[in-house]
Formats: sequence, structure tokens, C-alpha cells
Amino acid sequence: MSGSDSGIYSAIERLGRFIVKHESDLLDLSSKPETEIKDEISRRVEEFSTRSEQVHGPVKPQTNDQSRIGPEASRLRSLLGSLTKLEYSEACKAILQFLADIYEFDSLVWLERRGDALVATTSFGRLEEKTVRISIPVENERLEAAIKAKRCVKLRQRNDFRSPGSPTRLSLFPVTVGSEIRGAFAVAGNKINGEVENELVRFAKGIGPQLEILRLRDEVSRRDWVAKGVKRFVESLKQIDKDDFLTHVMQISAELLQAQRASLLLRGEKSDDLYATASIGAATDLKSLGSVGSRIAVHALEQGDPVVVSDIRKEGIALAPSEWRYRSNSFISFPILIGDRRLAVMNFTDRAGGDSFGERDLELLQTIAPQIAVAIDRTTLKDRAGEFEQLSVTDPLTGLLNRRYLDERLQEEMNRARRHRAPITLMMIDVDHFKSYNDSFGHAAGDLALKMLAGAMKDTLRADDVAARFGGEEFAILLPRTSPDEAATIAERIRSRIEHTHFPYRRVTISLGLAGYSTEFESPKDWIDAADLALYEAKELGRNGVQIYELLGKSFRDKIN
Repeated sequence: MSGSDSGIYSAIERLGRFIVKHESDLLDLSSKPETEIKDEISRRVEEFSTRSEQVHGPVKPQTNDQSRIGPEASRLRSLLGSLTKLEYSEACKAILQFLADIYEFDSLVWLERRGDALVATTSFGRLEEKTVRISIPVENERLEAAIKAKRCVKLRQRNDFRSPGSPTRLSLFPVTVGSEIRGAFAVAGNKINGEVENELVRFAKGIGPQLEILRLRDEVSRRDWVAKGVKRFVESLKQIDKDDFLTHVMQISAELLQAQRASLLLRGEKSDDLYATASIGAATDLKSLGSVGSRIAVHALEQGDPVVVSDIRKEGIALAPSEWRYRSNSFISFPILIGDRRLAVMNFTDRAGGDSFGERDLELLQTIAPQIAVAIDRTTLKDRAGEFEQLSVTDPLTGLLNRRYLDERLQEEMNRARRHRAPITLMMIDVDHFKSYNDSFGHAAGDLALKMLAGAMKDTLRADDVAARFGGEEFAILLPRTSPDEAATIAERIRSRIEHTHFPYRRVTISLGLAGYSTEFESPKDWIDAADLALYEAKELGRNGVQIYELLGKSFRDKIN
């Protein structure tokens, strides 16, 4: 993925075509092809239209004055009945087709709620030949006012961004479930009179509950697929040959995404250039090319955001050299980050069957990325350490990360937590009565017990949890995106696993202390001290238990003093 970056900059220059009065609303229509509606959707819509004509007779709207020709209740019921047989994305397309048939609209857009914004996901009619970029915050006064008044939201294109043949206005109708906005459809170009606007408002409200059922069904299916993929990834990592670690990571990742080609690009030590350190299925030896990834990968890493392209030919980006012999035009460039550090980029292309990469593939990568980041970080740090053993980030006895790595990671996670306010919890673990175990059975037996403890922890933790040997018989685990209450469930699972593990000489138990990140903590040491306070409380209460720092009462300074 090397070559000129002129294409990507020209693509950037074409963004931002539509601007509305409120700067928080973004609408952009540029001349770009989109995928066609699937034959299955067209067939279902045709069947629906045929059934409607058999019951009600043909409906021909008057395009000039748009007299009232809205869907009657029976037609709406028929549409909702047909939607139950479709996936969520297909149902959204079917709705746009339905509106186009009833009202003779020639340009429509479907918007889906992504986080706190409505984002364009599907277009119809004249807009199928354009890239549609719309992002509107859900917490928007205009949207709220429109829902309350049972009206649509009018967006207009700024004069200096107009292009010949492009729509100059867009009427947006929020789709709600109860009082919550779950999506929207928008009509571009057509003037909509008051009567038709009222019908479309009622239509948007009527389809909301059915679409929500389809969306939740699709989400459950997607989460199940991601969970199975993550389980496969974690299980496969246990079998990796240490001498070729990163190549195996890419092989496993490529198999999960059904990508026949994949590459891992690392940033150079003395420059910002990217160099291939592992590749799967490449027609060219990427390692021999020197700097690569200047077309796309380097931009993904700089921005810190993944790039997912369905068809590179439609994006104005220069194609790869012909001798690379790519068989598909869809790819993913996924940056690997730890805090503010940009470590690497994973590239995937040539998907089996010729299908395009999409949201589901991106979600899987986002789930396993923290584990990959730790693997890459550990490997690159060990490479840099060379003969200097003190720079190793892996504890030689247990195979866990060591305290040096944890100290650096804690500072990065504190910085991230301050910026994003995402929950994260630190768990401190101490082996109960370990000194007497060593004294009674010898240090070799103690070392074996620590190895068994570390293995049990790794088998119990999730993919993106970070386990480290803190020192002696004490361990630490960092739990990203996890509140103290959620972490307590994980801690109890670890405690029970250790308690029921058969050790050679006698039963071994552990005590655990948890502390979620707090703005009271000025340094990683404060965070560690807080978790240690909870750990001390667990020991005071008889050991073999879990305590949460937040439940101890008083402020941090009071507890420390």
C-alpha cells in the first residue's frame, strides 16, 4: 500500500460540501458511486407493491403538486410484515425503496444512530451515485424541536459548495422509539408540502419499533460473532511460537477476517516511516521494499482512526502497483495504539469470496486490538532491549509482564482516563501465607506455585486485560473499560479459580484489592496505594477475599494518612 498520496488529499478536498446554519450539523454530498440495492430487496419490494396493488389498486402519485398519497394503515402493516424477513440494513433499504415508490422521490438517505450522532449509512436513487456524508448530534435542539412539533428538519447546501445537478436541500425525519432517536430518513431535493410532511412524520414514528427489533436482533448476532472470534483469537495466541510471534498474530487475525493478504507495518525508530515486519499472502516481499504504506496506512496511523474501504476505485486514491496483484478493491488499515503512542498499522485485503470488509470486521478488530497492542509493544520493547536484560518487559518466571511495563502503562491509562472518562480498574493480588509455603516446601516449590498462579490468571482474564508480576508473590491486573463493580466479578472468578486449583503440597489462596481510577490520584503510585489499601483490608478480614477501595469510605488523602 505504497505510492503517491495525492489521491487521498484530493479526496479530502472534496469533503464538506453541504453546510447548514448550525455548525454541529454536517451534510456532504460528493460525486462518488455507492453499492447498488441487492436483488433480494428489489424482489421483496416488488412483491410488496404487487400485493398492495391487488388489494388497493395501482397508486400513481402526482409528482407536480405531491397531493396526499401517503401509505395507508394496511400498506404500512404489509411493509412491516415484509421487514421481519430482512436483516436490519436490508430493511432500511427496503424502506427507502417503499418511499420512493409511493412518493416518487428520486433521492433518499438512511441515517443510523452511531454513538451520539446520526450518520448516513444507505442512499437511494440519484444519491446512489454519490458519497453521502452526514453527521448530526442526537442531542440537537433542532431535532428535539422537530420531534416535539411533529415536523421534519430542513438542511440546506451552502451556495459556495454547490455543484451542478446536486440537491440543494434535504428534509430529515427522525425515527424514534419512545422518546429516543434511533435513526432517520431524509429526502433530498424534493419540495415537501405540509400534508406530505405530516404523513412522513407519522410513517417515521410507525416504523421505529419494528426497526428496533431488527437492529437488536442484528446486534445480538454481531456480538455473538465477535465473541466467538475473540475466543478463537485468545486460544490461538496460546499456541504461538515465540520466535515468529508477530507473523502468527497476523495469520490468526487474517483468518478471522477471511483475508487472504495481511501485513503489519511498524514505525521506524529514527523516522515516522512505516516498515513491514510481517506479511501474509503478499505477492511481493514487503520487507525488502523499505518504507511502505505512504498512500493510506501512514494517514490511518497519524489520525489514529481505522480506514475501511469497500472499493478503492471509487475513492480517488492511487492504486497499488500492478505487480502486487491485488485481487479485490476492498481493504482495512487499522492503527494499533497504546495511549498516545502509535505503534503499528495492520492491513487486510483480498477477502475470500470477493466480499467487501465492513462494520462487523471493524468491530472484531477493535475488540482484539488491545491484546494485539500489548503483544506488539512487548515484542518491540524486547527487541530494543537486546542484551540488556533490565529492559525486558516480561517476567522470566511467570511469563507475565513485569513491573517496569506496568508502571509505564499505568501513566498512559491515567492520561487516557482523564481525557475520555472511561472506567478502568486496577487489581492488586497477594498470595496468602506465601512465606510459610516457601519455608515449608522450598523455593522451587514456591516458583512452581507462582507459575501455576500466573497460568490460572491468564486463563481467566479477558483479551484486553493486562496482567503483571508486581514483585515477589504480588501481582497486578489492569482492567480497561471496567468499573470496580464489574472488576469485583472478575476478581471473584480469579479467587475461586485459585482456591480450587490443585497445588502439589497444599491449598493456595489469594487476597485481592480493587481501585477504579479517580481524579484524586495524582500519580500511578497513588492508584497503586489505593488498590493496596483494599488488599490490606481483604487480608485483615481473614484473607482469601476481595475488597473494593471505593467502599472503604473517606477520601483518598484521609485513607492514606
